[in-house]
Amino acid sequence: MAVKIRLARAGAKKAPFYRIVAADSRSPRDGRFIEILGRYNPRVEPSYIELDVERTESWLGKGAQMTETVAKLYEIAKNPDAEAPVKDAKLSKKAQAKAKAAGDKAAEEPAPVEEAEEAPAEEPAEASE
Repeated sequence: MAVKIRLARAGAKKAPFYRIVAADSRSPRDGRFIEILGRYNPRVEPSYIELDVERTESWLGKGAQMTETVAKLYEIAKNPDAEAPVKDAKLSKKAQAKAKAAGDKAAEEPAPVEEAEEAPAEEPAEASE
């Protein structure tokens, strides 16, 4: 039996959190698993990662394979000084269109001309009488 250490989705619709589980590679993502090794919640800032490192290393010693995502989370959990992943805020297509429209509108309007302060002109030295 090939064992994978992977994420199993849980939580409500559009509000996921994940369990890090050891499962048979043939079982479905959210289906039967052998053992829960930890939890991962990407919806809080910073992301919440709880992982039993000893049990995970035990499974790795028995030949289990990690998925890429779990491998990243494992490295973060092993090193307490490491920072949890932070999502980059991406604009939706609608927000991108609004920003582009605002940028185009600003480009069309002539920029206000700033009057530079002129230094007082030096007066020619008057010849003394």
